[in-house]
Amino acid sequence: MTDTDGLNGRESMAFDVVIVGAGPAGLAAAIRLKQSNPDLAVVVLEKGAEVGAHIISGAVVDPIGIDALLPGWRDEPDHPFRTPVTQDRFLFLGKTSATAIPAWLMRLMPPLMHNHGNFIVSLGEVCRWLADKAMALGVEIYPGFAAAELLYDNGAVIGVATGDMGLERDGTPGPNFARGMALLGKYVLLAEGARGSLSKLAIARFGLDQGHEPPKFGLGLKEIWEVAPENHQKGLVQHSFGWPLDNSTGGGSFLYHLEDNKVAVGLVVHLNYANPYLSPYEEFQRFKTHPAIAKTFAGGTRLSYGARAITEGGYQSVPKLTFPGGALLGCAAGFTNLPRIKGSHNAVLSGIEAADAALAALSAGRSGDELTEYEANWRSGPIGRDLNPVRNVKPLWSRFGTIFGIALAGIDMWLTTLLNGWSPFGTLAHGKPDSATLHPASAHQPIAYPKPDGVLTFDRLASVFISNTNHSEDQPSHLLVAAPALQKSSEHDIYAGPSARYCPAGVYEWIEDPTGPRFQINAANCVHCKTCDIKDPNQNITWVPPQGGEGPMYGNM
Repeated sequence: MTDTDGLNGRESMAFDVVIVGAGPAGLAAAIRLKQSNPDLAVVVLEKGAEVGAHIISGAVVDPIGIDALLPGWRDEPDHPFRTPVTQDRFLFLGKTSATAIPAWLMRLMPPLMHNHGNFIVSLGEVCRWLADKAMALGVEIYPGFAAAELLYDNGAVIGVATGDMGLERDGTPGPNFARGMALLGKYVLLAEGARGSLSKLAIARFGLDQGHEPPKFGLGLKEIWEVAPENHQKGLVQHSFGWPLDNSTGGGSFLYHLEDNKVAVGLVVHLNYANPYLSPYEEFQRFKTHPAIAKTFAGGTRLSYGARAITEGGYQSVPKLTFPGGALLGCAAGFTNLPRIKGSHNAVLSGIEAADAALAALSAGRSGDELTEYEANWRSGPIGRDLNPVRNVKPLWSRFGTIFGIALAGIDMWLTTLLNGWSPFGTLAHGKPDSATLHPASAHQPIAYPKPDGVLTFDRLASVFISNTNHSEDQPSHLLVAAPALQKSSEHDIYAGPSARYCPAGVYEWIEDPTGPRFQINAANCVHCKTCDIKDPNQNITWVPPQGGEGPMYGNM
């Protein structure tokens, strides 16, 4: 149904449920809604130019969520879960050494840490497959439309508005200007992924984070390579920690061997690091030069690159999930299991649970209220059972460093597994948000990173190029700096300009002009990782969606 309802001159369309984000959580919710009630009007908005365009993940997937959503999927010939995990390997890396955790010790790890029965996938391909399922059920999916604004009535969320198109760089309407559309729903489900822009607004407006630990994040960087056949081991999942990160900087790396001689390689750096001179991108490039890693890529070809923030706060950082008229799903809610490096299974499960709560409400004739069943039940359900045993991993790692922190975390995971959630540590706090963890630059020395060789290691711009990132140069910047003077006096003068290093796409630069340093934003490079929105020490940078469809165009990341 289309009309003009006076919402600032926007045309509007009305639905039963509006879903923001065509990732695993949003698509699972859409599918569940239409499976249960084919007559519902359900729409999914996706800011990428196509479903999967902005999706990036490791990804080793626990199929528990897909099993619940689509029980017969394994009998289908065209499903994307083609590479079952055949081997788990863990390494501790020194600068030139690599110590493998023995098989007998691997067997002593808590059961949740094993990958038996899991699959190595392209999450973008999984999302396209789920989108086909959703559309076959009658779900409307609109890629290329970024949800830019929450719409309210009497204190409740009643829908979202897509961003205006055709704005000039100064924000004024250009010759091709088109007002955004209002999509109204009885319930609005936000499934935008980590640090979603509308989710951030909803959390602040409704105080959803009150009484909860601050969210914590990591930055995941990933490349896909085609390697020589002799270097390929289909089904191998290899995780490592240690070098190139020091003991006080949390993070870990991965190598996943897919089909067709493809290998996914990546590094996750916890964004609570303290050294402002650290560059996650450069650490990732350095990681690939380790003797135990570089041999995999000898004679290989790099195919794609991407980066994305991931949630790491877990159980104690999950905010209240519901607000009048809607709910948070998936990584927008913070459902990633950090030690497993997995979140898509919980994203799908959250989509199912939120959809079930919305179905019950709609069947009872409700709309615009809180889906209290979803909030009340998640901690006792499969998501809570997955996150509760690992709730202290991140705090222990942060407090005691990589070596002792991981050892203590392993003991704690076993105790919580065996003792029905009990831990001698209780539930530890995270403390500071990631924006507050940087030390002044005076406390550290600059890090001399090696120059890229163009064969195994690459500069940022070469990486952005193969991410297929595109933004119109004539639109307003989607990276908003609230106080430029503060950026100079604090981010530059105190912290030595860490934005030029924490950004994995070369968006931020400090240019030395004759009149002094100038902050330059190369917004066209942005791969939508959201790190600036998280790590800026003054929370002075805000990421908002650019024009719909713009950003990276990941193939099978």
